[in-house]
Amino acid sequence: MEIPSDRHAYPAHWEADVVLRDGGTARIRPITTEDAERLTSFYEQVSDESKYYRFFAPYPRLSAKDVHRFTHHDYVDRVGLAATVGGEFIATVRYDRINAQGMPASAPADEAEVAFLVQDAHQGRGVASALLEHIAAVARERSIRRFAAEVLPANTKMIKVFRDAGYTQKRSFEDGVVRLEFDIEPTEASLAVQHAREQRAEARSVQRLLAPGSVAVIGVGRTAGGVGLSVLGNLKAAGFTGRLYAVNKAFPADLTEVDGVPAHRSVQDIDPAEPVDLAVVAVPAPYVPEVVAECGARGVQGLVVVSAGYAESGPEGRERQRELVRQARSYGMRIIGPNAFGVVNTAPDVRLNASLAPEMPRAGRIGLFAQSGAIGIALLARLHRRGGGVTGVTGVSTFVSAGNRADVSGNDVLQYWYDDADTDVALMYLESIGNPRKFTRLARRTAAAKPLVVVQGARHSGIAPTGHAVRATRLPYATVSALLRQAGVIRVDTITELVDAGLLLARQPLPAGPRVAILGNSESLGLLTYDVALSEGLRPKTPRDLTTQASAADFRAALEEALADDKTDAVVVTAMPVVGEDPTEDAELAAALSAAAATAPTKTVLVVHVELGGLAEALSAATSTGPNAPSRPTPATAGTPEGTPRLIPAYPAAERAVRALSEAAKYAQWRRDAAEPGKVPEYDRVDEQAAAALITGLLAKEDDPRGTDLAPEDARELLSLYGIDVRPTLPAPDADRAAEAARALGYPVALKTTAPHLRHRADLGGVRLDLADEDDLRRAYEDLTDRLGRPAELRPVVQAMAPRGVDTVVRAVIDPAAGAVLSFGLAGAPSELLGDTAHRLIPVTDRDAQAVVRSIKTAPILFGWRGAAPVDTPALEELLQRVSRLVDDHPEVVGVTLEPVVVAQSGLTVLGASVRLAPPPARDDLGPRTLPSAY
Repeated sequence: MEIPSDRHAYPAHWEADVVLRDGGTARIRPITTEDAERLTSFYEQVSDESKYYRFFAPYPRLSAKDVHRFTHHDYVDRVGLAATVGGEFIATVRYDRINAQGMPASAPADEAEVAFLVQDAHQGRGVASALLEHIAAVARERSIRRFAAEVLPANTKMIKVFRDAGYTQKRSFEDGVVRLEFDIEPTEASLAVQHAREQRAEARSVQRLLAPGSVAVIGVGRTAGGVGLSVLGNLKAAGFTGRLYAVNKAFPADLTEVDGVPAHRSVQDIDPAEPVDLAVVAVPAPYVPEVVAECGARGVQGLVVVSAGYAESGPEGRERQRELVRQARSYGMRIIGPNAFGVVNTAPDVRLNASLAPEMPRAGRIGLFAQSGAIGIALLARLHRRGGGVTGVTGVSTFVSAGNRADVSGNDVLQYWYDDADTDVALMYLESIGNPRKFTRLARRTAAAKPLVVVQGARHSGIAPTGHAVRATRLPYATVSALLRQAGVIRVDTITELVDAGLLLARQPLPAGPRVAILGNSESLGLLTYDVALSEGLRPKTPRDLTTQASAADFRAALEEALADDKTDAVVVTAMPVVGEDPTEDAELAAALSAAAATAPTKTVLVVHVELGGLAEALSAATSTGPNAPSRPTPATAGTPEGTPRLIPAYPAAERAVRALSEAAKYAQWRRDAAEPGKVPEYDRVDEQAAAALITGLLAKEDDPRGTDLAPEDARELLSLYGIDVRPTLPAPDADRAAEAARALGYPVALKTTAPHLRHRADLGGVRLDLADEDDLRRAYEDLTDRLGRPAELRPVVQAMAPRGVDTVVRAVIDPAAGAVLSFGLAGAPSELLGDTAHRLIPVTDRDAQAVVRSIKTAPILFGWRGAAPVDTPALEELLQRVSRLVDDHPEVVGVTLEPVVVAQSGLTVLGASVRLAPPPARDDLGPRTLPSAY
């Protein structure tokens, strides 16, 4: 087995920040020869019992030989990792490769012994579980496939760490020791465990920021209008239930309070008996490192940095931002910001307004995330304005403005909202998606439980928000939007639509289908609503005109009748003012509509009002409070608190109302489909380990970090390991070699040019098909070279003919905006010129494969259009899933193109293939749990 040439080089890409079970962070890194003092100090702080469990005997101190052994590694056969907080060790793990039986002592094997030691004060935080994930990833990189561990029976905590990891284990007991052996290749069970731990840890880390028991505002000036003083005032005005501290090193020594809040010159001056959970940092950027160091030493759990002057200000600011994140994480703290607007939590037992919003948002069931402070202000204002004075449904549960999102991102907040009982609907304004694979995974899981509505700024290539590291996407915005919809995301284009959809989803149950009844007192407005509903993909019924003379009672009767119809899923009520209308009638109409809606608690009702400003507010005030009045946006009413108001959302335009309803209907259908997502089949002729070894070897030959396009023979070999056979081609540098190749392959054959400028350009005459014999071949060769150029330029090849069928194209790419994407279309003009290509997120299930084949506009050609024979679409679906599996299993595979794929009546033939490899990112969603690097 070949050993990497850099066996002694320090593997910096193994460094990672992780979130632990309690929400704190730790740094995982390789142990080096410079860690002798840290290791000795760490060992001295470990209890005698833990030492006994580690070494199976009393072992009070490490000898010099031990220290040398545990700090000198070759990073191949012997590897040690440490978890650190504040630069000091809190836990260690190491593996030692076991030599294979019958092999020379110097020969590597694929099994290693692994052992842990965790400082007693940090046990129970999930440190060992995180270390196991990372040491397993390291071992797999060094061609180790199995771990063995010997544990004393009394060491139940460590046995539980191995047992709960999700790996298939073999256990034995001999000489008073439990021996555990297990494969470390990721399994469905181990990934599920990893993702569940990740969710709990990251949710807890956000929860610590949103529900602190105490807050210190650092940088509180004594002049009105200052940022620090404003935040402190907002915290006080909101009625924060915890302790507050004002901090500024410029305070006079005799100053004891500011606006009734205890004042201190440093967080370290606060009574040590009083923990400080959250610090809001509002000092100029050059002074932030000193503040972070003081907070870290004081044991502060997290920071909200409103200070500007970071990545949004240029290269120097970006480096300052990287150092900020590195410094905070070294103390186990997480950061919201920098350049953040702040955070809000309206829960009655918290009442946190650690933001620059002067008014505490109304409490409600909507979670709000914004990367932009200005957009955050606008969203808070619109929700407040359209809430109509009602607390408990339409208001905000939590609000996070992430600023430059150097640490805490939308992914972290999604983890928190997923199981937050106070949040029913999630609204997000995003300007970038740092880890698209993780985002789509989290979005799919969140959307299965509660609606997730997203509007994205800076969505066109070439426009990057300041302060964000954004990689350009090659996919059109519409394609990215469609891919995220596959993950359950409700995509809208404006913040107005974001609020419109959020109000409907928070106030009403999801529609059971697309059938819509329309009624109101204006025939024209009814027809406009009908037209919009048709264009949005709904199935509207003929509008019912109640005439301008309709009373509130008439509206109620008509709405009750529409809701009672089994063929109606939702009702849109349109209301126009009449001449001489009494403004007080708004309340009467609102009460009538609310009473009627209460008769059908599982059906969706919304109102379009034109120039009836008072009706929207009246509808918010008019509630039905029976046991079947659902506030959660689900078709069922299970779990809805009795007495919770059911509110009817009102919109000033038919387009806005119907668009919101259409999004709710599409999401409801996604929820129904998600209940049966399909499966990823297990196919024969898939050798994941052989493919991994081949990829490692191919990448080792290249020095370009941007990646490499494989030679045709290497691409064919790799694809064959996943059961994808590419019909071979033989070079034809001259006519004689062409004839020789044709005889080897067997007639009939095709003659093709492979020059880049002629590849797949049959219209230029670079492909000659159905050459039946050598005479045909030589004539074609002569004609080809006479017309298009010398053989050295054309690079001709000979290939055996495939059965006739439909030419298609299968592609897979890793896209910065959407993650791993599979694409399919017909070859030629349909996909290239008309853009008739379908896309699916990887991994692709059997249902996804069926859908992608059928979703292109030219799909009828595959199924017997105009009397043609249908082709073998099951074989095509299998090919799509094999390509998906290859890309999903190996993050190094960043591009696959199969073109053309000729799908015949029985079977298919892959005539051309290209594969691109690139070194995998140091950390991605396929590896062990880790926080994004401080970019």
